[in-house]
Amino acid sequence: MFSFPKNFYSDVRIEHNYSSLIRIKDGRLEEIKESTNTGAFIRLFDGEKWYYTSTTDLKSIDKELANLASFATPNPDINNHPVVLKFQKNTGDHCRFEKNSLKNISLHDKLVTTKEYCKIVETDPEINYWKVSYFDFNTVKEFLSSIGCNIKFDTQQSGISIAFRFGSGLESFMEFCQEASPCFENLKKKQNHVKEHIEKARNFYKNAQTIPGGDYTVVLSPDVTGVFAHESFGHKSEADDMLGDEEMIKEWEIGKRVGSEKLSIYDDGNIVGSGYTPFDDEGNRACKTTLIEKGILKGRLHNAETAATLNEEVTGNARALDFENIPIVRMTCTYIDKDPDMTKEELIEGVKYGIYIDTCKHGTGASTFTIAPSMAYLIENGKITKPVKFSVITGNVMKTLNEIDAVSNQIEIDESVGGGCGKQGQFPLPVGHGGPYIRIRKINVQ
Repeated sequence: MFSFPKNFYSDVRIEHNYSSLIRIKDGRLEEIKESTNTGAFIRLFDGEKWYYTSTTDLKSIDKELANLASFATPNPDINNHPVVLKFQKNTGDHCRFEKNSLKNISLHDKLVTTKEYCKIVETDPEINYWKVSYFDFNTVKEFLSSIGCNIKFDTQQSGISIAFRFGSGLESFMEFCQEASPCFENLKKKQNHVKEHIEKARNFYKNAQTIPGGDYTVVLSPDVTGVFAHESFGHKSEADDMLGDEEMIKEWEIGKRVGSEKLSIYDDGNIVGSGYTPFDDEGNRACKTTLIEKGILKGRLHNAETAATLNEEVTGNARALDFENIPIVRMTCTYIDKDPDMTKEELIEGVKYGIYIDTCKHGTGASTFTIAPSMAYLIENGKITKPVKFSVITGNVMKTLNEIDAVSNQIEIDESVGGGCGKQGQFPLPVGHGGPYIRIRKINVQ
């Protein structure tokens, strides 16, 4: 236990970080490495201001705490401050990956698995460029606070990403796919998924035709649904962006209808995968947060400060990229819920003429969002037919959420590694996303 200064709130987050990386490009090993680091993020609150520092010298933590206290104003009533009252006093060891830690897998074994994926692309005569990358991380965190929180937990993820290209110049088509899991052994079982993805991409490259822009009915795959949920609404639900913005608070007032009755969105850090974090970086427990329920705004994502300011409950969403960064309000695993009464086939059958987006390159979001497709297909008379090309779908967030008229009955959660969310420059923070197939009856295609 540390010597927490009296008359202040203070906490210490210690991180033990491990990661490894392998990159093979066009048959040449470009990079192979392992890295480890340990450090602590230390902060202190006097009721008016936060004081922060970080260090890689764990023996200096008491000294750093005392130094922060020297800049602050003592507050004998600090434990009754509204922000401090939001901090939980969780305790215990909550590590779940000790027995199958990615730290225990040799770099040689990781290289062998990576090369097995390389064989898929390097033997394909129509692929003229490819890169296969293996990423993983294992992080063990210890969090202690002056009010008695004392927890230990871990997170990890591993994955293979494959980028490949057909053709060259303006007629080329670059596609990307990945397989990820917290369990390394699972990666050995997913090579057929990659082969299927390559064949789908080959067909798209050879047959896709450009379609004119305009308003279309659009169906999103679960992966694209997750990107849509993250970009179109997830960032809107992060409460730190609302502080001091009365207009935004009014626009996103709890209890207000913000989407169709078919739409429910949740955020949950307890789902094992990319966004898994059983506690946040303020020591508060992750929970399943209902953001939208049947079109009605039910909640938002909080750290202790935003929860106290808006008089709401903490949700376990204070997250930092690492021990050198402050925790800010971030998503964990954000997804759209299913409709048990609608199959994927029935959802598509309801489209006379529209577009199905299977994969996407990226998305952006604010009051207006955009999603750039990678592989998309025409829907004609309830059937997915030929591949089509266009630049983006875009729309006003509030309007588009109300245009969702059907969701399917199965959820898929995307597991990713090597990337993530980049809010306020803290990139790449691992997050998860997903959902069912969703149908948007009218959205602009460009």
